[in-house]
Amino acid sequence: MNKQIEYYQNKLDYEMDPWDLFTGLEKGESVVPLDTRRAPAFLKEHIPGAISLPHREMDENTTKKLDKTITYVCYCKGIGCNASTWGALKMAKLGFRVKELFGGIECWKADGYSTDGTQHTKGIDIKRSATPSETTV
Repeated sequence: MNKQIEYYQNKLDYEMDPWDLFTGLEKGESVVPLDTRRAPAFLKEHIPGAISLPHREMDENTTKKLDKTITYVCYCKGIGCNASTWGALKMAKLGFRVKELFGGIECWKADGYSTDGTQHTKGIDIKRSATPSETTV
């Protein structure tokens, strides 16, 4: 039983679903969505407030302006994509606090939340009660 409890606790420690992210953003918690896909995908559509940092470009130089006290929630397209896993791994190795968004932007939209970008989706908008210290790369 202890192994099972440990497994589920670890899963919650390292993953977040769209509702948790949405709620955290609305409450002004220190979470920032981190889009780990290539830049064209980000420009087309992304989670509001997200930073674009493709996982293949993550290194000490491209992350030097990011705040290590914030939790970055890495996401990609969805279940069939592993860019968020690569991004979370690389960010963790660089000393950042990270979680992975379960289901990526596909689950974000399936839950009815809006997106930004040239092909944005209308949905429930984030109404922030406070603004975390956001950083652009």
